[in-house]
Amino acid sequence: MRPWVRVKLHPGSSQITRLYSRFTSLDKGENGTLSREDFQRIPELAINPLGDRIINAFFPEGEDQVNFRGFMRTLAHFRPIEDNEKSKDVNGPEPLNSRSNKLHFAFRLYDLDKDDKISRDELLQVLRMMVGVNISDEQLGSIADRTIQEADQDGDSAISFTEFVKVLEKVDVEQKMSIRFLH
Repeated sequence: MRPWVRVKLHPGSSQITRLYSRFTSLDKGENGTLSREDFQRIPELAINPLGDRIINAFFPEGEDQVNFRGFMRTLAHFRPIEDNEKSKDVNGPEPLNSRSNKLHFAFRLYDLDKDDKISRDELLQVLRMMVGVNISDEQLGSIADRTIQEADQDGDSAISFTEFVKVLEKVDVEQKMSIRFLH
């Protein structure tokens, strides 16, 4: 395995080998890359209401394929933070699974137009994805309005990243946005 994977993402080599095995099992085109269709075959993503948004996070703007390095980089956001990682070198690069990077990742799931704000319409779209037809449009609108009212500190009727962070300051994002892939 290449050392850059270990250095930047920190999983052990046996974990990298197993993730590579999972990557190649998803690679139906056998070309060393994954397409959106490859991800859509993962049952957990197929049934997740935010599955398409999560899948899109694997693909850089304008790209329709992701290689193993890009796959690992996105998955790294979901690695739990281990106790021994909390005291790492403060001058080194921030790990992809840090609280700040997890919050940025989550924020981008809501910021559909990528303007660095979550508008009422974007919040409504994501809420619709999450609840489907189980709640009326009127109820969803009320939830969106109340959420923006509680989070919006500068009065622009949208949620900035700073406001998003403030709302989630007491939430254990490090654990809620963690997946143990190989345990």
